[in-house]
Amino acid sequence: MSMLSNAQNQPLFPNPAGQQNPAGQQNPTGQFLPFHARPTLQIKKNAITDDYKVTSQVLGLGINGKVLEIFQKKTGDKYALKMLQDCSKARREVELHWRASPCSNIVRIIDVFENLYQGRKCLLIVMECMDGGELFSRIQDRGDQAFTEREASDIMKSIGEAIQFLHAINIAHRDVKPENLLYSSKRPSALLKLTDFGFAKETTSHNSLATPCYTPYYVAPEVLGPEKYDKSCDMWSLGVIMYILLCGYPPFYSNHGLAISPGMKKRIRMGQYEFPNPEWSDVSEEAKQLIRTLLKTEPTQRMTITEFMNHPWINQSMEVPQTPLHTSRVLKEEKDTWEDVKEEMTSALATMRVDYEQIKIKTIDDSTNPLLTKRRKKASNAMADPKSAAH
Repeated sequence: MSMLSNAQNQPLFPNPAGQQNPAGQQNPTGQFLPFHARPTLQIKKNAITDDYKVTSQVLGLGINGKVLEIFQKKTGDKYALKMLQDCSKARREVELHWRASPCSNIVRIIDVFENLYQGRKCLLIVMECMDGGELFSRIQDRGDQAFTEREASDIMKSIGEAIQFLHAINIAHRDVKPENLLYSSKRPSALLKLTDFGFAKETTSHNSLATPCYTPYYVAPEVLGPEKYDKSCDMWSLGVIMYILLCGYPPFYSNHGLAISPGMKKRIRMGQYEFPNPEWSDVSEEAKQLIRTLLKTEPTQRMTITEFMNHPWINQSMEVPQTPLHTSRVLKEEKDTWEDVKEEMTSALATMRVDYEQIKIKTIDDSTNPLLTKRRKKASNAMADPKSAAH
């Protein structure tokens, strides 16, 4: 019996957008139902191979290893399988991800098995298969079709839906970054969903989070020191993702091979970043102002997810200008650079989760930023030689 069968007989709390829950019912108040209304996670003890055909097709690489393609034997439906070594941390990750699963903008857990694998007790997590790939790969692959500011607004709203759902049930994700944002399919109507709850923590308004677990490129300033941090970490991440969506490069980046210095720490804490031209010249002031509010260095000054979702740039997307952005072109031209960035981030996630002294971060306006230096040089050469620019 599927562990979801119980859930289908009772109403779940709806996601923030007010979509119907799996039972096809809605809470008329639009509020989240209390915690006891959640179906309990049932971990199966039988062999996963009873119910699923496990293949060797690798769908992706997470912090804890490969994500494999599997097929449900009864229906033939395709799913993704993630394997975790069974321990209290893994069980917390699965439990928090399970609680978040009713949200339509979070990758859904279908089944969880406790099986022995190579003599070790493991948790096998069956999740919906996200065939559409990563957020930025999709934008990069658009070719000549312009990516607009209005589209960026719609994407940020989708990510915001996931964060709003989590924060409403007192979960901070703490690792919101582009690689963890996947599309459900390659269709234009595909949903964008948040995944990977490896660093998620339960939090309350009285209990800020203090563990320095994060990914370097999207780390909030307060994580670089002893201060506690909570849901506002996710808001900082939203600001960084929005920044990249609007121009194609991040406001802060890791400089390979250099240990982080007190000076760099200070600049990050001061929130030093710019909106350089030409990438930002046509972006609306409303968008820039929203980023400034999300990237506030003082966590208490950062906007909450409710304020974010109520911001006109998010909730009135039809009013957002359809200005063509440089994003897809920058991502495409710097494809090799971005692949290196992603590989470095994957490595950093696996090996540098808590040792922030090893993380190397610099601001975008630093003159040694290779990506920007290369782009500026290319642009100045084109201006100096109009003939070459024409070709």
